[in-house]
Amino acid sequence: MVVSAPPTTKTAPGLTREPGSYWITTFGCQMNKADSERMAGILESMGYSPASAELDADLVLYNTCTIRDNAEQKVYSYLGRQARRKHHNPNLTLIVAGCVAQQEGESLLRRVPELDLVMGPQHANRLETLLTQVNSGQQVVATEEHHILEDITTARRDSSICGWVNVIYGCNERCTYCVVPSVRGREQSRYPEAIHLEMEGLAAQGYKEITLLGQNIDAYGRDLPGIAENGRRKNTLTDLLHHVHDVDGIERIRFATSHPRYFTDRLIDACADLPKLCEHFHIPFQSGDNDVLRAMARGYTVDRYRRIIDRIRQRMPDASLSADVIVAFPGETDAQFRRTLDLIDAIGFDQVNTAAYSPRPNTPAANWDNQLEEDVKVARLQEINALVERCARERNARYTGRIEEILAEGINPKDRSQLMGRTRTNRLTFFSSEGPDGVRYGAGDLVKVTIDVVRSFSLSGTPLPKD
Repeated sequence: MVVSAPPTTKTAPGLTREPGSYWITTFGCQMNKADSERMAGILESMGYSPASAELDADLVLYNTCTIRDNAEQKVYSYLGRQARRKHHNPNLTLIVAGCVAQQEGESLLRRVPELDLVMGPQHANRLETLLTQVNSGQQVVATEEHHILEDITTARRDSSICGWVNVIYGCNERCTYCVVPSVRGREQSRYPEAIHLEMEGLAAQGYKEITLLGQNIDAYGRDLPGIAENGRRKNTLTDLLHHVHDVDGIERIRFATSHPRYFTDRLIDACADLPKLCEHFHIPFQSGDNDVLRAMARGYTVDRYRRIIDRIRQRMPDASLSADVIVAFPGETDAQFRRTLDLIDAIGFDQVNTAAYSPRPNTPAANWDNQLEEDVKVARLQEINALVERCARERNARYTGRIEEILAEGINPKDRSQLMGRTRTNRLTFFSSEGPDGVRYGAGDLVKVTIDVVRSFSLSGTPLPKD
């Protein structure tokens, strides 16, 4: 919808907003980061250039996340200082994009009347069209359900080595704690041919690693037509991995985020059999208790989750495993929390992203009367974080003295004599940019490194002589 600008924010007669400098701040997940890269590309195609500092920019865009309340509140803090700027510079263009924009919609204009554009994540590719309306003197709210256009925009990517490629937007799940379906809309899969073409373009630009992205990536293709000869669905994530594996120049492929309900043995076998697929899996489990999982409407049991992990380790014994978990979900007892700790300890994750439950708007769990006290949330979060760090440290110990292939992504900002990159199992690794034979390595190189130092969440090592 378009809302006529109130007098306090309407562009004054005679003033125009010519392209100047822009600044984008991104909150939240990888999907938001990919959206921000596309919007930055649109802005640069319009003549904008990156600003040297946020408070100097002519256009400021906050790409927001509403998965946790603290992330949402941080956005309002940032908006406050920009609103004050706008009183002195009415030509400042102020935009809120992403999930908070979708959730709050027109009410954001009432709370922050200095805003020019409020746009949900489904409208990221329409930024130029929406800015045209803004530049005509309107305040614009774009949060209606919208079919996402193909990724015809050229992203301004933060990395020249590793690139995001969206394969499915939205989510059809109805987890009782999660706001994502209401702010990102229903699932929309891209066609395999379009994904393949985008990866070919990135390979031609020198990209070496691609991460395929989806809010629920295992659901890829459910909305696409086609049945294979054996009667199963034709366009699955497994089919897509086979389809894009032949892109010349791409050395590594990852994908995220997975859902245990749809994670299949066939997918695991593809990851084991296709050489470019990295041995790293991010599969959120959220709780180690079946009753809590049922209350969350997750659609699987702890036994089902453990069978997935067992199958992965059967096919790829050294694979790294990361996950997401929520503690202090409404009604979670101490015994149920202990079962979550037991699951983490038993599986031995390489990394677990932890969060205390945060009630979110328009979700069933937010209205339940069995919410837990904040002191319980804090205590449980502290306990689980200590366990997660111990498990990560123990898992990382296996790298000591090993030779790992590292894809160099860039210079270590804390030590410019070093490069940093990741193992195939997604361990951040630092190493000298100069090999023992005097060969200098740079971003994009695949380097054999002997691991000398192991920390909970990173490694350091020495490069071997070049083959």
